[in-house]
Amino acid sequence: MSDLNARFEAAVANSKKLAERPDNTTLLKIYGLYKQATTGDNTEKKPGFSDLVGRAKWDAWSVCKGTSSDEAKQQYIDLIESLS
Repeated sequence: MSDLNARFEAAVANSKKLAERPDNTTLLKIYGLYKQATTGDNTEKKPGFSDLVGRAKWDAWSVCKGTSSDEAKQQYIDLIESLS
């Protein structure tokens, strides 16, 4: 496993142990970067207006479109480290 992948997995584990819960905007950024790093560009259908949480997550992931997996992993690591 590459160093980046190991650091990413450690950051994922650390994200569950943060001293305090980040605000919703930060949580959505964490979600979007995680999905981009692990799945790639968002190709899923946008949820309907009644699914506010689903739409917020979809939008957060779509903001990362075009970001490489490695770059998304590095941004995720940097974000989690800044919150620790």
